[in-house]
Amino acid sequence: MLHYYLTLRAARLVPARGREWLGLLLLLLLATAPARATHIVGGELDLQYLQGDRYQLSLNLYFDAIYGSPGALDADLTAGIFDKATNRQVATLVLPLASNQFLNYTNPACTVGTLSTRRLLYRNTLDLPASIYNGSQGYYVAVERCCRNIMIDNIDQPGAAGQAFYLEFPAVVRGGQPFRDSTPSIFPPLADYACAGELFTYDFAGQDPDGDSLVYDMVTPLNGHANAVQSKPAPLPAPYSLITWRPGYSTTSQILGTPALSIGARTGRLTVRPSRLGLFVFGVRCQEFRRGVKIGETRRDFQMKVLSCPQNAAPSVLMLPGTSGGGAYVPGRDTLRLTPTGPRCVRLRFTDPDNASQLTLSLSPVTYSGALPTLTGTTTGMVHSPGRPDTLVATLCFPDCLDTKGQVNYLDVIVSDNGCSLPKRDTVRVAIVAIPAPNSLPTLTHTAGTALPLHVRVGQTLAFDLLATDPDRDPITFTLSGNNGFAPGSVGATLTPQAQNGTQRQARFSWPITCAAVTDPPGQVRELVFTATSLTPCGVRQVAPTVTIPVIVDYSNVPPVLTTTFPPDSAGGPPLIRMSLGHPYRATLAGTDADRDLLVLSATGQGFSLADVGMTFTATGGPGQAQATFGWLPACDGVSVVNGVAREFTVVFQLQESTCRAQPQTRTVRFAVAAPAAPEFVPPNVITPNGDDKNQFFRMPTLPPDFCDARFADVKIFSRWGRQVYQSAARDFQWAGEGAGGVYYYVVTFANGRHYKGWVEVVL
Repeated sequence: MLHYYLTLRAARLVPARGREWLGLLLLLLLATAPARATHIVGGELDLQYLQGDRYQLSLNLYFDAIYGSPGALDADLTAGIFDKATNRQVATLVLPLASNQFLNYTNPACTVGTLSTRRLLYRNTLDLPASIYNGSQGYYVAVERCCRNIMIDNIDQPGAAGQAFYLEFPAVVRGGQPFRDSTPSIFPPLADYACAGELFTYDFAGQDPDGDSLVYDMVTPLNGHANAVQSKPAPLPAPYSLITWRPGYSTTSQILGTPALSIGARTGRLTVRPSRLGLFVFGVRCQEFRRGVKIGETRRDFQMKVLSCPQNAAPSVLMLPGTSGGGAYVPGRDTLRLTPTGPRCVRLRFTDPDNASQLTLSLSPVTYSGALPTLTGTTTGMVHSPGRPDTLVATLCFPDCLDTKGQVNYLDVIVSDNGCSLPKRDTVRVAIVAIPAPNSLPTLTHTAGTALPLHVRVGQTLAFDLLATDPDRDPITFTLSGNNGFAPGSVGATLTPQAQNGTQRQARFSWPITCAAVTDPPGQVRELVFTATSLTPCGVRQVAPTVTIPVIVDYSNVPPVLTTTFPPDSAGGPPLIRMSLGHPYRATLAGTDADRDLLVLSATGQGFSLADVGMTFTATGGPGQAQATFGWLPACDGVSVVNGVAREFTVVFQLQESTCRAQPQTRTVRFAVAAPAAPEFVPPNVITPNGDDKNQFFRMPTLPPDFCDARFADVKIFSRWGRQVYQSAARDFQWAGEGAGGVYYYVVTFANGRHYKGWVEVVL
């Protein structure tokens, strides 16, 4: 083992190209010892909320595809979840390998054979129930793996150094309420290399799905418990040991240079001008804040290769004020002022002192809003090459509709070369004040007249025209609305535009006045509100001063008058008219209306049909008048008798007017058929059938007379032992006894079910 590390030290004395093949040879020699597999470039964890209690845990592990041992490519890795307050392990989760992809260079032309990285994605889902994950200080996740890239120059014994992938997340419940959080993710990988002595910048920031604030700083990478012997230890709690910096390197000087490697606290942008060649590991922490309170963090390790690159000079771009002549635009001093009558285009001249340099022109808004200006001419091309010009020319034209509303907008004009490792750029930040061409407001007039408010009545149609004029010939649209909750369309009002003719467009308003237009109470003012809007070529809506037309729907109503020949109502209610069978009754009704509304007379039986009981009702009506005749010839049809009382018939007579706020007039009359007069019913109780012609028979001459359904049905006589001794269906029956004296019982039945019971004594 000692010999192995001495060999690595010796390898550092070999020139750069020799070091590459020597390192590869060493890895091949060590391929039979998986515990010593060196491959880790860096990586990070992220935890994303899915739904309910379900989350997704992912590990991005970046693998050195040049020097990494194939035996170090794991099919899965194991994550441990720990309570941050106590370091107690809460759960273990196996993360299977989900994908394996190469990373792409920003500029593929800058590819070097000594730098190739794979992204290994390990992923699985898990549940974080509130009953378990409610710790006050939250939780952390850790995955440990050894070993780092053997070629790393800024840490001790990199081939035996591990990495602890580390992430903190909050409890899933806070203040008794669910607390959902997804940690920062989608960190861009670093596939590029830096050039010694050249400024290198790279966007290393992540994104937060919850919109939480992210703060970045440099940290010393974690080594953890993994080592060359135990390359995949089971999950173990913190603390995790740190890697050991070589002399001259530290947390704040992880890659030496002027400046040394740093990261923007808010932007996450890496910046370094490296002063030494080599391969350097570095660590970044991304802390997550919500409402000013830290809720989690993600640690991210990566490595950067610094090479000696060919000298690459930066390109340059000049902006000239017009298509010909004039001096160059000076950022910070000049302001480009775009007026309706002035030029909207400027010339761009860009070049590069290097030979065979491919240049690309682009635009980047700073505070510029709206459609970007157009680039014409040569926007990409090569300079200082046989058959190629030394300078490229393009034209930048701003849209006519650009309006900065009196403010200065800023736009970056950028030229980029194809230098390695990253393109160099030159930027002209253009200050712009733009005024679009003036556009007149439309106007709106009407033909409704000046005598406002307008007065209309039910049955009329309110109609007039509207005329909108736009001097700029912009297309015009109309709208119709009402004030105070009034919706004209709901009561039948329409506005029909005609085709636009040059500067003018006409619309026809029409409102057939129906009862729906009558207010409650009547006579209230309703306002019709008309607007005309024109759309300018720049997409700006210009609204004419609104036109408001007040309207009153005039409406009044005098209730109609109903007169009849029926008796007047009594204190007890509607009159009761008693009638005899076969005796006709006739009454007349008349209706008048001062408003001459259409009148209709009707009669309705309460619980019966007039025709079913023989009643008749004949009515005629018209504007302001109506007449009707009621008649009834009582018959037994429909007449029933209960306990000797005939049924009553209630008829409601109504005079209905045809108007918006109708006030119908009614008259209720009761009718009853009187039963015929009858003597007092006194049945005999003794007969003496002894042959003296006196009181010889049992008869009932005083029975109630027959009346409709109350008709005599039969009589039955029974002995005192219940034996029927006599029956007859004749009202004038007579019974002479059974030849035996004693008490007998009788039952007289009527057709409507009424019974008369009693007894009679036979005395011989």
